[in-house]
Amino acid sequence: MPHVIADFIANLDDKARSGIKGNVILDIKDHGRVHLDETGAREATDEDQTDLVMKGSEALFRNILSGDQNPVTAVMTGKLKIDGNPMRALKVSEILTA
Repeated sequence: MPHVIADFIANLDDKARSGIKGNVILDIKDHGRVHLDETGAREATDEDQTDLVMKGSEALFRNILSGDQNPVTAVMTGKLKIDGNPMRALKVSEILTA
């Protein structure tokens, strides 16, 4: 597993368990994908079912997690791509930034 993905999994596991409903994939450009659901965070596989995919750079996701980047602004400026329900993406973003 790539170091970047392992780092995101470690940082997101508790947040996912405490708040994520359904299946979400963070697609981190040039590094891989992280799957989030109510059981926690893990490396995503091609077989994973998902209702929401959020795509962006490593730096973007780190800035969202630290609170330095507003996820709504990231979507509006094209830095963060959403494949799925935008309202669901907002809820997930709130959990990630909490």
